[in-house]
Amino acid sequence: MAAPTATATLNASTYSSGDQMTLTVTYGDADTRPLTVTIVVTDAQGNSSAPVRVAAVIDPLTVTVTDDSGRSWARLSDNGAVAVYRAVA
Repeated sequence: MAAPTATATLNASTYSSGDQMTLTVTYGDADTRPLTVTIVVTDAQGNSSAPVRVAAVIDPLTVTVTDDSGRSWARLSDNGAVAVYRAVA
């Protein structure tokens, strides 16, 4: 099993107290796999429903952000590959 990968960038390298800090995390895992299940219901006469599909992810990823000052980071967005967080300096 491959280990997940992550890179992170901040919107600045220095901040004044009270400044907004924006953290962007790009992440992925070669082992994470999307899965689609298709269901068709058929009765005794051979009549079938339209296919119904449902999606799932095997081995989903979770992003956790902490810093050594105990600052609270709020998640602004996360599309499964890029997550954006904000905190106050």
